[in-house]
Amino acid sequence: MNRMPALVIGGGPAGSIAAMRLAKAGMRTLLVERSHEGHDPVCGGFVSADALKMLQQAGISKHALGGHRIEKFRVVVGERVIETRLPFPAIGLSRRKLDAVLIEAARSAGARIEHGLAARELDADDRSVSFADGRRIAADAVFLATGKLNLRGADRPGEPDHGEAMVGLRIALRPDRSCATALAGTIELHPFEGGYCGLVLQEDRNLNLCLSVATKRLRAVGGSADALLADLARDAPLLARRIAGSQPIDSWRSIARIPYGWRAPDTEPGIFRIGDQAAVIASLAGDGIAIAIASATAASKALLRDGPAGASAYQHDFAARSRWPLAVGEMLRAAAERPAWSRPISRLLQLQPRALAWGASLTRISATV
Repeated sequence: MNRMPALVIGGGPAGSIAAMRLAKAGMRTLLVERSHEGHDPVCGGFVSADALKMLQQAGISKHALGGHRIEKFRVVVGERVIETRLPFPAIGLSRRKLDAVLIEAARSAGARIEHGLAARELDADDRSVSFADGRRIAADAVFLATGKLNLRGADRPGEPDHGEAMVGLRIALRPDRSCATALAGTIELHPFEGGYCGLVLQEDRNLNLCLSVATKRLRAVGGSADALLADLARDAPLLARRIAGSQPIDSWRSIARIPYGWRAPDTEPGIFRIGDQAAVIASLAGDGIAIAIASATAASKALLRDGPAGASAYQHDFAARSRWPLAVGEMLRAAAERPAWSRPISRLLQLQPRALAWGASLTRISATV
């Protein structure tokens, strides 16, 4: 059985940043990604100012990323529109582009990359991973960067039962002129009963539409994402008008049972949980990419400094660091999904729209890594 100093499972932002930093430090590192080529998963599409700063610290320039410059944040509750300027510009960027740039950065740093290799199971005792092609690879340190999907043998410890589970849905649209004009430089959030929808333009000028919706609400329309959008015309009429002339350019992607608000309380020796395997923040906070980068940076530093034994201290520290942002994200999510809360809050925000930016700032993971 092969043994590596460092094995990274997952080629998203967390996995690529960890692999890049370890390889730059001279550690032999293998990153495996189950997909054969770049794709746009359900989550992502918005890169906050904090995430951009952390990417710059890692040596990734904004010019390499491109992206649609975002300067405004808009919330629409029914027909009520609240808008404010972001403290610092962010970007709308497809995960396909972001992941490609970061994987290439990891490759250039010296990490070995294997695409099309699906991990099947982790044996935490000997820190080995079995793969779909029959191989089994052991490592001194394993970085779990599998996003919101669990790897067999590595279920999230202490994951709560949230009762009414949430489903994430995403599609890319080609916006018409009026939609593109309205969303230029803006990220827009539409809360509704049982969920919310986010809209942002990306580097290719396509529209990224993401939904977080309670299973019950989706089931009520037969489980169809298109039927849900049609049903939302009553709750979110401006959303319906925004996308009325837009054309789909890919198919819906989905992920079920999203454990919003979860943090990894602990880990096994030599097992480093990063990205959504470390902490899962509500998508409306827009800080998932920053959490991925921050956790990957902290975990790789812990391995280089303390060896595999540093995994537990890293996990405890990152859980403490992300506790407050995740708690605020859960409060914002609860308010967004309940019209009885979101409507009076939206009336107050119309009087003081800058409170939107203040609330968003409370969900931020520090860029000091």
